[in-house]
Amino acid sequence: MPFAQVVIGPPGSGKTTYCNGMYQFLNGMERKTTIVNLDPANEVVPYPTDISILELISLEDTMDNLQLGPNGGIIYCMEYLADNMEWLEEKLKACGDDYIVFDCPGQVELYTHNDAMKRILNRLEKIGYRLCCVHLVDSHYCTDAAKYISVLLLSLKTMLQLELPHVNVLSKVDLIETYGRLPMALDFYTNVADLSYLQFHLNQDPFMKRFQQLNEAMCELIEDFALVGFETLCIQDKESVTKVVRAIDKASGYVFGGLEEANESIFMTAMRAGSEWDSSVHDVQERYIENEDPNEDLYRFAREYKMPKEDEETESGATSTTESKPSKRQSEEGEPRDGKKRVGFEDE
Repeated sequence: MPFAQVVIGPPGSGKTTYCNGMYQFLNGMERKTTIVNLDPANEVVPYPTDISILELISLEDTMDNLQLGPNGGIIYCMEYLADNMEWLEEKLKACGDDYIVFDCPGQVELYTHNDAMKRILNRLEKIGYRLCCVHLVDSHYCTDAAKYISVLLLSLKTMLQLELPHVNVLSKVDLIETYGRLPMALDFYTNVADLSYLQFHLNQDPFMKRFQQLNEAMCELIEDFALVGFETLCIQDKESVTKVVRAIDKASGYVFGGLEEANESIFMTAMRAGSEWDSSVHDVQERYIENEDPNEDLYRFAREYKMPKEDEETESGATSTTESKPSKRQSEEGEPRDGKKRVGFEDE
């Protein structure tokens, strides 16, 4: 039974770079991999491909012949492919049991409203492919609360529309602070646990604060579904790529019987969950996110969320230095002396 990744995401999220890096990584670990280009606008690709939708239909020809714009042209191309799946099925037969990576278009309406992509994926499942959807979004959106809530809604709608095993990925995590500092710790954005703090930042935005009830409703909607979470990815970092591959293998079921040439038994394969490359979100934050003072976030959060007056006096130096700053163990566990939790830290 062949396995496959369906790589989707908005334009600029790094899909083609991801496919190229994943192709090199998977083949390097002796997992024979083939990339299928399903993006009719992607005429020049950095990776080798034996199957491309351009052999069937191209965006340029569609726009010229039907007088369509770029978005309408891509939708037409994908609907044309959905109606002519015999062509793709015939091409995939030559791949045998290769691990397939589908490089898909960047138009998000294909995954949120139009049913062409869903029809294509359903047909692939019927011919025996075990699919996992890999949804890439640019990690720098985390620096803006309004953009981050839009990313959450997009990810949720895509998961509900495609109805596949799903792994959401914050790509380019090494550039996450390109457009500003993160208001909260990175694990807040990957776990999507308590969005009341995000709602606080939304209500501070000059534009978004006019829609406080809408902000609250959106946060509650995402929390009620409790489906969205993120992995982090730097495609140049082998530890980061390995962590994403493991998440995808678990979602698709590959981990319980992979296709490597030197594959172990199903139980030995499952035991690989404890890999030496496993790294926590805190390790990623230390590696890629600048923190000049390890206690800076604690004090900033205390000011933002209006901690009690006695805490403010402690912070300003009213008591001794040993009492005004939490110990190293307290900083790591996120439990200050007053017993109140600070945002962005998890209990161990």
